[in-house]
Amino acid sequence: MNWEMLAAIGQLAAVFIGIPSLIYLATQIREQTKERRQSAVNALTVQWGDLTKALHDSAEFSSIFLRGLQSFENLDSIEKIRFSAFFNRFLKNFQAMYFAHQEHILTDQLWGEIDRTMKDLLGYPGLQQWWRTRRHWQTEEFASVVDRMIANEAKPIAYSAYDLSEIEK
Repeated sequence: MNWEMLAAIGQLAAVFIGIPSLIYLATQIREQTKERRQSAVNALTVQWGDLTKALHDSAEFSSIFLRGLQSFENLDSIEKIRFSAFFNRFLKNFQAMYFAHQEHILTDQLWGEIDRTMKDLLGYPGLQQWWRTRRHWQTEEFASVVDRMIANEAKPIAYSAYDLSEIEK
């Protein structure tokens, strides 16, 4: 055997070893990406659950929440603080989900559900009143997303089947 033949055999061996290694590496990267996405979705879901826990754990806060959706301005100072704290966290979660969708971490289907929920809540006059007082706390990109949802005249239907007269002060 001459040197050219040995070099050719060496190159051929590298191809037979290298291609399967590249395929394996690509498969591993794809699986890690899926796991990372699922982990991000799980974290956002846990955060969302923790946030909404305040609504089912406290009848008092649920009342503030429903009255605040109708009119933020009619809440007293303490209620405004509680409503504001809740919706600030709420919008921070929504913002995280928005950016996760922009990075293709959330599926279009899951984002669609989140988007409909936000449009539904943003249709309420009290949340729009609150938004005007807290818009500056958000990034400009995200604030523009919320502004567009409000401008599209979302219909406030999330709690339209509830008898809200029961919760009035």
